[in-house]
Amino acid sequence: MVSDSTWLTSGEITVIGRIADASNATLLAEIADSKVVYKPVAGERPLWDFPDGNLASREYAAYHVSEMLGLGVVPRTVFRDGPYGSGIVQEWIEEDPEIDIVELAQTDSDSIRKIAFYDLLINNGDRKFGHLLAVSPDHIYAIDHGVTFNSENKLRTVLWQWAGKEFSEIERDLLKKFLEIFESSDVNGLITDREIEATISRVSNLQDADTFPYPSPDWPAVPWPPF
Repeated sequence: MVSDSTWLTSGEITVIGRIADASNATLLAEIADSKVVYKPVAGERPLWDFPDGNLASREYAAYHVSEMLGLGVVPRTVFRDGPYGSGIVQEWIEEDPEIDIVELAQTDSDSIRKIAFYDLLINNGDRKFGHLLAVSPDHIYAIDHGVTFNSENKLRTVLWQWAGKEFSEIERDLLKKFLEIFESSDVNGLITDREIEATISRVSNLQDADTFPYPSPDWPAVPWPPF
């Protein structure tokens, strides 16, 4: 496999089948000899608190945040046309079957903490155990970021073990970098101007607080089901 995303962008998509436990149309496909996940916009179910036909754009925006900060927590992702219309195409990640992701996700692992921090930035409303893919204990990918960037606080996650903990120096630097470049980044046109402004405000508040937040009393803390 090549090291860039050219093969994801230009290769022919051959759909193999549907991933049955996904709430929206999520298709297992191939490009050449490589497995990918293809999520067409046409297969998205409407949500009362998000614009219709916009989840794929949010997934793509979430990927850009991971890349612009050098976090590398989201598999390579592109937005392109496919057999069932436009949507995201994402690199397939092979997990280590020996790793119990539920057990690992409840530890103070640096690899899990990185994702917990990332979820604060994108206002992730659906961080489940099943959205964490462990290549190794030190290399965890995060997927399924359609329910993100809402202008209201929607954080729901199974990763609350750092609530009230101070940010590290690395995390402080990432918050600063985020605020410097987010508004002019590739997320423009993928989420609304109001959501961009709300994201900047929320991250600025995190910077001022200098700690991981506690769950909000006004919103469920954990998605259901949690896996």
